[in-house]
Amino acid sequence: MPHIENQAVIDLLAQDPGQNTLAMAQQLGISEGEVIRALPRDMVTLWSGEQSEALLGQLATWGKLTTIVESCGSIFEFKGPLPAGRVGRGYYNLMGDDGLHGHLKLDDIAHIALLSKPFMGTESHAFVFIANTGRCAFKIYLGRDEKRRLLPEQQQQFLAWRQQAALPAIALQS
Repeated sequence: MPHIENQAVIDLLAQDPGQNTLAMAQQLGISEGEVIRALPRDMVTLWSGEQSEALLGQLATWGKLTTIVESCGSIFEFKGPLPAGRVGRGYYNLMGDDGLHGHLKLDDIAHIALLSKPFMGTESHAFVFIANTGRCAFKIYLGRDEKRRLLPEQQQQFLAWRQQAALPAIALQS
């Protein structure tokens, strides 16, 4: 028998398959991480948060992505390459010259969800970094071309990784 939150998430999904996970969490009064973990397995694969640094290093080579951070109801969105980073003073420091910068507290990331869920009627895939509290620290969505189509190389790699229990060892090579 499914857990009550799992069934509530499934029910909301049946009503509106395109509803975003943050809105579902707010509607149910649970964390977004709980919503994501309750989604059907054909939509989500969970990896350990311990893989955050290695994954971010790989994503820095992927080109255009969309990084999203929600804070107090506001949503910040950056479209462009994820800069390479390195660990220092307890943070993973994004080292780009232009565009996105930041200092990520990766030791607070419990899970990385590889999420495949339609959004606003279009196919969508994201890496969702879920904090120990269950809140989403940030999300990185696959990039799109000028016609709003997913970038095929990114989509192929993402879907291949969704089949893995963890970031494949070959991907850790620089």
